[in-house]
Amino acid sequence: MSSNIQISRLCDYCGNSFIARTTVTRFCCKTCNSRFYKRKIREEKMINSHIETQNKISTPTTSSLIVDKPFLNINETCQLLRVSRTTLWRLIKDDRLKVTKLGSRVIIARDNIYELFK
Repeated sequence: MSSNIQISRLCDYCGNSFIARTTVTRFCCKTCNSRFYKRKIREEKMINSHIETQNKISTPTTSSLIVDKPFLNINETCQLLRVSRTTLWRLIKDDRLKVTKLGSRVIIARDNIYELFK
């Protein structure tokens, strides 16, 4: 179906006047359409990035959650001491750091971590 409609419109991107053949045409050419689409996607990415940054700022970090716990697992202890898992296991093997096993889980008391530095 072809249309004989000719409507004078303004391009949503560049603002130039053009003759449209349909009532829903928004852009004067494919270039304006592509540029508008790319700008829209870029702005959405920037908004999403801003929201993601705000969420990261507002959520508590793992280190602040670790401070309140009396018992820590291996990963939390590594984060607290800022050492690798290998180093932590070496400390445990050398009996410099006392641990408690609950089934297959290894739990480290905060007091034992403090004793490591005495």
